Amino acid sequence: MRKLTYYIACSIDGFIGDPQGDASAMFAFVDEEFFGFLAAEYPETIPTPGRRQTNIDHLPNKRFDTIVQGRASYDLALREGVTSPYAHLREYVASRTLGESPDPNVEIIADDLPGRVRALKAEDSAYGVYLCGGAEIAGELLDEIDELIIKTYPIVQGSGMPMFAAGFSITQFALESVRTFGNGVLVRTYSRKR
Repeated sequence: MRKLTYYIACSIDGFIGDPQGDASAMFAFVDEEFFGFLAAEYPETIPTPGRRQTNIDHLPNKRFDTIVQGRASYDLALREGVTSPYAHLREYVASRTLGESPDPNVEIIADDLPGRVRALKAEDSAYGVYLCGGAEIAGELLDEIDELIIKTYPIVQGSGMPMFAAGFSITQFALESVRTFGNGVLVRTYSRKR
């Protein structure tokens, strides 16, 4: 069984974007040191256009071969005219409203998202499944998440889009590692306590 990993950026107070989901305030912290870490450890999490722009499109996937993202996250790419933002991965978009996929590399999951993700996790692969976000899809898939990798940026937003949009419940994770960077960014890895 492979893992579903929620790999996400957030503020110190746990927001992944402003109330509309815009996370551009965090981009300033992707300096040379931090980008070097991302490219070395998680190259497949960098969207294909960004990989090409930074000349790292040749890097092989290290942890994931599949991505699941919500409609709002996918819309960010569509607004830029990009229909396959992670062309180097198998792409799934959870949406009840998108209808037909605008790209042959992108499969739409319109219903039973948890069941579809369980099927992806049951596939035979050396690589995991990358949950890209956002809050609604993470809340819906909370029971399926096996690992959290949280890139915490040294900002406080006060309000915005939370990491999880879900009803109240306690779900325990165990801290596996913490990595700090000179710009104040922390990368924390947690595994699900089952």
